[in-house]
Amino acid sequence: MSNENVIPFSTTVHVRDTCLCLHVQRAARALARRFDQALKPLGLTNGQFSLLMSLNRPQPAPMGSVAAVLDMDRTTLTAALKPLQRRGLLEVVHDPKDARSRLLKLTEEGRALLTRALPVWTKTHAAVDEFLGEGGPGRLRADLAAIR
Repeated sequence: MSNENVIPFSTTVHVRDTCLCLHVQRAARALARRFDQALKPLGLTNGQFSLLMSLNRPQPAPMGSVAAVLDMDRTTLTAALKPLQRRGLLEVVHDPKDARSRLLKLTEEGRALLTRALPVWTKTHAAVDEFLGEGGPGRLRADLAAIR
C-alpha cells in the first residue's frame, strides 16, 4: 500500500474543527432532537410540525409553494405528507383550476393538533433563543439565510 494517498490525521482534525457544513449539520441534528422531544407527546416530529404550519393558510396551498417554503423537492414532500394524511391531519385535493395539480389543506383535526403544538413549539423556541442570548437568534437566522 502506497503512503502517497494517505491524508494525515492532522487534516482530519482540521476538517472536523473547521468544516462549516459539519458544524451546521450537528447543530441542526441537536435542534431537531430538542424539538422532536418536545413535540413527541403530541405525536409529531419537528418536520411534521413545520409541514403542518406551512399549511396554515387561508386557502389550500399548492404543492410547489409548500415545497418551496420547506426547501424540499416534491418527492420528499409527498413522502412526508403520507403519514399526516393517514392520521387525518391534512387533505390532498385536486386544484379546481388545474386538474393535474394538487392542493394541500389542513383538516379540522390538523388545525386542532397545530393549536395544541404551537405553545410547545413556542416554549421550546424561547429556551433556544435564551440560550443564544440577546441578538443571537436574529444573527444566526441572518447568517443561515446568507449561506442559503
